[in-house]
Amino acid sequence: MNLKSFDIVIVGAGPAGGHCARILAKSGHKVLLAEQNDNFNKNDFSSAATPLETLYKFDLPESVIGSFWHKLTIQTSKVSQTWESPESMGVVLNFAKFRAFLASEVERFGGEVWLGYRYTGHSQSTGETTVEFKQLSDGKLIKVSTKVLVDATGFARAIMYEKEKDKPDFLSGTGIEYLIEVEPEIYNKHSGDLILFVGDKWMPKGYSWIFPMEPNRLKVGAARIFLEQKTLRHLSPLKKYIDLLIDEYLKSKNYKILDKHGSMLKYSRGLKDIYCKDNIIAIGDSVSTVNFLGGEGIRHGMDGAQIAGKYIQSYLEGKISDFQDYEREMHRKFDQKWNISERLAVRKYIDDVNDQLTDKMISYLKYMKTEDVMEILFHYKFEKISRGLGGYLQRKIKELINKFHL
Repeated sequence: MNLKSFDIVIVGAGPAGGHCARILAKSGHKVLLAEQNDNFNKNDFSSAATPLETLYKFDLPESVIGSFWHKLTIQTSKVSQTWESPESMGVVLNFAKFRAFLASEVERFGGEVWLGYRYTGHSQSTGETTVEFKQLSDGKLIKVSTKVLVDATGFARAIMYEKEKDKPDFLSGTGIEYLIEVEPEIYNKHSGDLILFVGDKWMPKGYSWIFPMEPNRLKVGAARIFLEQKTLRHLSPLKKYIDLLIDEYLKSKNYKILDKHGSMLKYSRGLKDIYCKDNIIAIGDSVSTVNFLGGEGIRHGMDGAQIAGKYIQSYLEGKISDFQDYEREMHRKFDQKWNISERLAVRKYIDDVNDQLTDKMISYLKYMKTEDVMEILFHYKFEKISRGLGGYLQRKIKELINKFHL
């Protein structure tokens, strides 16, 4: 029986998978984007806050935006500091609409999108790869052939690793988010404000957040970082801290929960993931393309997808015979800033830096310009922390950094 054949099969229609498929379909390649969920609302798991430049860099329409924000607030157990701008600084994406848009682009450029198809395995033969999917609606198994197979399955890393024991050591994170409808006066008070919470009161060994969405809707979430699953047994459930944000911070009495969703993140310490083997290449969370300190991964996953797309095209054109240069370029781009973010995350969330140090750091940051805080939080330019603060504050910041063992 002749199998349906593709140039590229991408498994996983998240930001990295969807964007990679979009790029390659637009270039004229025969692309299949396969997603195990049968609609994008079933996997609407990201808090999806991102700076404004993401829209322009990746050509995203206004229809995928949940809200714009022009304020940034960091709230510790005892300290609150807000930076704001007269102009919008970023957006919160409607994650389901965003992923659906990328999939529609793939189809617009001639690619195929299969929803409700779970990857079950692959085999190699005669220079091509056979990929098997299970159609979840009826359990039917379907096989296709491809020249390139892309692992965009996120933390599962379902293609690159056949066995769990083969995976590298991970830092892990688990998060839950509610989409709630609140009273208009509460929404108006917090609309346009990206609020991040750190400190034992709001989320021990993690962080939490309140992000604005469409009118009268807010995203309220919490995430925890850990090394081993057994360490979670002695901690309160994430729901406790989400309820705390709603009851004590928002003070909403008549809110309505519209949706609950959650996910996991597994980050390879020192970026030891397998990026490629033979004609298989991994992208997005499958190769830890995420800032582990804050969990932000959408634009980084899309960045990595663009790099991967370039090498996939060269491979299909016969200009390269493997993807080793892709791995090297990814390390050049991400190693340095991810290394710093990883060390900060371990110190803050796992080694458990005390609240007093966190409070002091945020207190000192209040003297910084809004644009510098954005550079630190979204571009990881930590060197800006001690610039422009005056001699006394520079000394204090350096003392704090030394206490963080950075």
